[in-house]
Amino acid sequence: MNILLKSAKILDENNKGLHGKVRDIWIKNGSIEKIGVSVKTDSKTKIVSLPNLHVSRGWLDSSVSFGEPGYEERETLSNGVKVAAFSGFTDILLNPNTHPVPDTSGDIIFLKKTAAEKGARVYPIGSLTRGAEGVDLAELYDMSKSGAVAFYDFKSPVTNSNLLKIALQYAQGFNGLVFSFPLDVSIAGNGSVHEGNTSTKLGLGGIPALAEEIQISRDLFILEYTGGKLHIPTISTAGAVNLIANAKKKGLNVSCSVALHNLIFTDEVLDEFDTNFKVMPPLRTSKDREALRKGLRTGVIDMITTDHLPIDIEEKRIEFDRAAYGSLGLESAFGVLNSIFGTEQTIHLLTKGRDRFNIPAADIKEGEVACLSLFNPVGDQQTEKKELKSTSKNSMYIGKQGKGCVYGTVIDDQFFVNPD
Repeated sequence: MNILLKSAKILDENNKGLHGKVRDIWIKNGSIEKIGVSVKTDSKTKIVSLPNLHVSRGWLDSSVSFGEPGYEERETLSNGVKVAAFSGFTDILLNPNTHPVPDTSGDIIFLKKTAAEKGARVYPIGSLTRGAEGVDLAELYDMSKSGAVAFYDFKSPVTNSNLLKIALQYAQGFNGLVFSFPLDVSIAGNGSVHEGNTSTKLGLGGIPALAEEIQISRDLFILEYTGGKLHIPTISTAGAVNLIANAKKKGLNVSCSVALHNLIFTDEVLDEFDTNFKVMPPLRTSKDREALRKGLRTGVIDMITTDHLPIDIEEKRIEFDRAAYGSLGLESAFGVLNSIFGTEQTIHLLTKGRDRFNIPAADIKEGEVACLSLFNPVGDQQTEKKELKSTSKNSMYIGKQGKGCVYGTVIDDQFFVNPD
């Protein structure tokens, strides 16, 4: 589809000549044909004119889950990638929490083919161990050759220290990136929320910050010994920020992310026992939240993720202790971030992370493949359950006010714009 984006304000900090300028953008056969003050096109081009249209380089989310294969009732690949595209995300890393988990090259190929050209571009994360059982390494090299961008037993810590050591050593042979989830299960025990005043008041088992920080300390010691590339997903404590800051000062090749909800909410929202707020790692204190926000601003934390995790209603509408972890996040991300960080910083955060996963970035310039996020940064918008495009509706952002709205994306020759 050939389209002309009329009077779009371009936000691209890497292109000083266009940053902040209002331009027409003609996209022809999946590439940016022309950028100008007033661009004339051919008769086959669709004119797109949207109120206060802003355009940036495409957004990336480094932790997205759907369901297929195995949990299609939560979300299929085809609908999930459309949800991501309508939410402004052109590229997503797909978590290996399916049944079976993707632990072979064939599994990676299946995921890429099934999701291809249906919405946001998918970059699968392969399972670190066979069956995600934490015993033997999976086919890391073969999965890498087939398109896996990293390796991770989703939300399952590597309890065997020697296994993490071997994984980091082995992955260096092909520049592989190893994920290690920050949780010491022996300390976390049967906890389901942050250990503190709220857990005590509600009578819920607590997960202390120590459970995260002691695991990160161990991982960083191993990384210092082995070398290699380590990514610590979704940190949640002030202590974790300090540990990673010190590791980076020492020159260790470590990166980390923070989940959107840990930047927005604290454990004080748990008073109503709403299971949509049950996430892993748990919501922490206001002190932790401020440390995470500061870590983003200073660059200690490398990227934001929505940690989007659809869960069907049967696993959420039960007692809090028994409910599954996870919340939706893709459809609310821009508005809530924009209300906290402001538009330019929000776009900076949403476009970060590609280099870490060797994902090419498409610039906003003539001749480049079209990879654009479309949005309006002004106005108030509230997340409504009935408007969620995700199959599952387990969003902690329902009723949450955000600033601005997302129109959609242009991905190659695909055009996804919300009808409303």
